[in-house]
Amino acid sequence: MVSAVRSRSRTGRNLRAWGGAGLFMLPALALYALFVLIPIVQAARFSLFDWNGLEPLDQFIGLANFQRALADPVFLGAVSHNAFIVILSLAVQIPFALGLALMLNGRFRGRAILRLIFFAPYVIAEVITAIVWSLILQPNGLADHFLTAIGLGDAYHPWLADTDTVLVALFFIITWKYFGFYVILLLAGLQGIPRELEEAAAIDGASRWQGIRFVTLPLLGPTIRVSVFLSIIGSLQLFDLVWVTTRGGPVNASNTMAVYMFDRGFVRFQFGYGSAVAVILFLICFVLALAYQRWVLRRDTEGATTYG
Repeated sequence: MVSAVRSRSRTGRNLRAWGGAGLFMLPALALYALFVLIPIVQAARFSLFDWNGLEPLDQFIGLANFQRALADPVFLGAVSHNAFIVILSLAVQIPFALGLALMLNGRFRGRAILRLIFFAPYVIAEVITAIVWSLILQPNGLADHFLTAIGLGDAYHPWLADTDTVLVALFFIITWKYFGFYVILLLAGLQGIPRELEEAAAIDGASRWQGIRFVTLPLLGPTIRVSVFLSIIGSLQLFDLVWVTTRGGPVNASNTMAVYMFDRGFVRFQFGYGSAVAVILFLICFVLALAYQRWVLRRDTEGATTYG
């Protein structure tokens, strides 16, 4: 009898605790549903119609919008451009940020100023970044005048107007904008590594490179994996910089999936088709996020204490 009373008392306390937590979470859940879940459901619904956003939603066409997108070479080109940026980000941006973070983690005069300088581009709005770099790289812009001043005027190239170089130029701008974020993120991870471990490796005869390879990088593994995940998702959802800088041109050479979606949906008023592209982009990001969580971040989220 006493045991049953205690059990009911514990159950009541648990219910009150969950009820209190749910009450505090309710505003956040309501906002999340309003601005995330409902738009996702609405986009999935609109994708099944041939709709221009103005007329009644009554021309149901099923999966025709998805078939059209997957058969459109411009959209497939946009997918390949996103993949190109993802690969370059993983091959260049993350290693570059890691190298700078390792350098800035050392003790030397002026490192605080360098950290500020490297992080500063990240706090600049994407639109401002795009406008400034468009002005720098345009003909008779700062880049043109600089190369001319040092005797390399013939080396100037309209990088943003050439189909062969526009993606590389955009990636340079993207790297300039975002590498500071990854530097700070990796620096935070490095700050969490006890210096005693590196000192112990040095006492055992490990060189600086061996200490980084066998001590620092394995312990920095969780932060690196999170940085890689953010880089992949950010590269897939890239929109602001590309739209303001090139609008997907010239001749669709810098289109991304988000730019393609915006152009079809909001510029050409093909809202049903644009919604289908949005759903495809969402599914790609969602599947990649789940796969990355399942096979890459699993050890970190389970609280593993050793990393390889």
